[in-house]
Amino acid sequence: MTTAPVTDGEATPAPPPVRAPEREEAPSQASWREVAAYLLGRVGAGVRRAAKVVRPIGWVVIGLAVVLWLVGPWLGWREITTAAVVATAVIVLCLLFLIGRTTYDVALDLTRTRVVVGERAFGALTLANSGTRAILPSRVVLPVGSGRGVFGIRHLAPGDQVEELFAIPTTRRAVVPVGPVSIVRGDPLGLFERIDSRDEPVDLYVHPKTVRFDGQSLGFVRDLEGMTSRDLARDDIAFHALSEYQPGDDLRHVHWRSTARTGTLMMRTYEQTRRSHFVIGVSTHPGEYADPDEFELAISAAGSLGLRALRDSYRVEVRTQTGKLRTETQKHLLDALSGVENSRAREGGATALAGTIASNAPAASVVVLACGSRVTASQLQSAVSRLPVGSRALVIVAALGQEAGRRRIGEADVITIGALEHLPPSLRRVLG
Repeated sequence: MTTAPVTDGEATPAPPPVRAPEREEAPSQASWREVAAYLLGRVGAGVRRAAKVVRPIGWVVIGLAVVLWLVGPWLGWREITTAAVVATAVIVLCLLFLIGRTTYDVALDLTRTRVVVGERAFGALTLANSGTRAILPSRVVLPVGSGRGVFGIRHLAPGDQVEELFAIPTTRRAVVPVGPVSIVRGDPLGLFERIDSRDEPVDLYVHPKTVRFDGQSLGFVRDLEGMTSRDLARDDIAFHALSEYQPGDDLRHVHWRSTARTGTLMMRTYEQTRRSHFVIGVSTHPGEYADPDEFELAISAAGSLGLRALRDSYRVEVRTQTGKLRTETQKHLLDALSGVENSRAREGGATALAGTIASNAPAASVVVLACGSRVTASQLQSAVSRLPVGSRALVIVAALGQEAGRRRIGEADVITIGALEHLPPSLRRVLG
């Protein structure tokens, strides 16, 4: 009998078991699996495409036919089997209506992609058959915002075309997507429907109502360089007074006559001017407005001021709680205002917006803040105190249906307007 040798009192560990080499999968099996996965994918995609053409009522009829085919033979009732045959025949006949071409050449033309609230936007939808075979009658669906227009298109022979005119009423300021055009082929019973989208959607900008101001300028900024402030500077344009020389002053601004008379080097000092930077803040907090029409009034007032400032060649900046709007041109300004919506309550109201303006435009020459009638006097005072120091401040309170009024809060003029027509005379009283 033999024993395993022992070294220093420890047993020698047994060698690990030798594993048999795994059999490699045959190349033919791997290729068959890839083919099967590919075929299943194609079948699944085909089933999904086929399911898209079935409407809810179609699924009901298909389910009913399946139930009738199962119950009829099982119970041996010829009446149920006959009903199953009729249901199947109806399904097959309805499917035949989906056969055919729908290859129209579609052209969507809006005569005006920018209208003012209350105006109608007119357009034309042209469909042409450029193929060599006739196209059966079909329906064309034109989505317009949350609604849609439906046009019945007759049978079109090769080379024929048809034009459908339409009008879009605009009752609210918005950016309305028009399209894409969808061509619908379906059966009379509405069991199946095949939709083929054509063309690209077009944005219709419904601009807010605005009012024009009389006169040559808004009156806030009276020169090309900007408006003078109370801050003094050693080098600017608006001369203010003389002062003694301080180390670092530019000797080009020495007033030699005063220096010769007093025997002390005297320097010119200037009132510091500010750039013609016109900033408009529109509060979008829903709790600050009594109703949606009051919010529209504030948007219209801001748009009216912005348009006039752009005509006066000022640098205009419009901000809301959600960010800065595009205002390079009048068209950009109105397009941006068309898409302004109410912000979330957590983003703050007029006070938070005033703080944002002060941090992003500290050197603004004029700041206009538009808000609703539910903003209290203390909230207005807090908002005014946060506006950029040294800027001319104006607050417009939209209070729909109220009389126009004017008051003073801190360094800001506050005007209340009950209608858009109140804005020009209220501004004249402030500027006068």
